[in-house]
Amino acid sequence: MISRIFNDVLAVSIPKDAAQQEVKSEETKKELLCRQKQHRKVLDKGKPDDVMPSVKGVQERLPTVPLSGMYNKSGGKVRLTFKLEQDQLWIGTKERTEKLPMGSIKNVAFQLGPTEASYYWVYWVPIQYVDAIKDTVLGKWQYF
Repeated sequence: MISRIFNDVLAVSIPKDAAQQEVKSEETKKELLCRQKQHRKVLDKGKPDDVMPSVKGVQERLPTVPLSGMYNKSGGKVRLTFKLEQDQLWIGTKERTEKLPMGSIKNVAFQLGPTEASYYWVYWVPIQYVDAIKDTVLGKWQYF
């Protein structure tokens, strides 16, 4: 009787493990963002000539001036201005400035709506400001 119960337990657990391995296999098959065509197009342009230097291993507060020297998903120049007193993020390009309430942004790369199509990708963001951007835009505890 005990061996039958033991065998039943093993039979139930094997498919679960196999299913978990299939999920892990699918995850590894996903193409890295930097290799996806939409991102490769921008990354292949290389760094902007006015890119802000990154400082690895350092975390800084957001500067009081706009962050510039970055590209958007179409390869156009973009600057980010954090208007903390208005609780807004301003995304500026040569053509226009989009003023977004911080509460409307759902994710970084800035998710401006409910679907993946609403992501606003920004390239060449100085690494020392990444955590400060997450804290400011998403709220310190929202992304944990």
